[in-house]
Amino acid sequence: MSDFFDENVQNDLLGLEGRGRGRGVPFKHRSRGSRAEMEKHFKSLPGRIKRELKMGKLRLGDQVIYSIASVGSSTTIKMFQTQDDKEVGLRNISNAKLPKNQAMLVSGIYLLAGQTTAAVPGSPTPDEIKSTHFQTIEQSNFAAIANGEFSLKANKVQIVPETSMRVFCTDQNAMWAQGFYKLHNPRLIHDDVLVECTLELGTVAGIPQDTQIYVGLYGTMTTP
Repeated sequence: MSDFFDENVQNDLLGLEGRGRGRGVPFKHRSRGSRAEMEKHFKSLPGRIKRELKMGKLRLGDQVIYSIASVGSSTTIKMFQTQDDKEVGLRNISNAKLPKNQAMLVSGIYLLAGQTTAAVPGSPTPDEIKSTHFQTIEQSNFAAIANGEFSLKANKVQIVPETSMRVFCTDQNAMWAQGFYKLHNPRLIHDDVLVECTLELGTVAGIPQDTQIYVGLYGTMTTP
């Protein structure tokens, strides 16, 4: 089955299908971006996901897995929590895990911050948090965030070790979107494993009350 998958189904799914040219000589479409990176890691996908791809039950698609968390009095912020439920505007996965049969290659990470306008300062409602305007952490009032560190793990395996959050200070970088950090070593996250994105701040001094942090994992995912 692996030969069939590699030579036929994978070509179709990954945009490498041959099409007639002249006397039937095939040509190849070159994939780009995170899709091309996914191709390089294709053999690392679980066998059951490969079978679903072979049967046409799964395809590849762009995706951003995101979560919003509040900056409180603690200097440690867990962006994905096992008790969290999926809710539009707050997060799009539940229990800090990808849905079954959805594996994702993380190609880059977004990290932004914003201050919620709350009717009762210190107790913003979910709707108020959902309407937060996010911007880069390069703003002066988010200096304590920019000077912190973040890490990303999947099933307790390091994807990004403790790294300065200054990599998300992109206001002067015209190559990438605001707050985007491109991974030079993309990694797969399999379904049903714990996703851990941890922010460590040296201090919360100077961070405005009701500040929220947005983290988005960008890449290519298997999807129905």
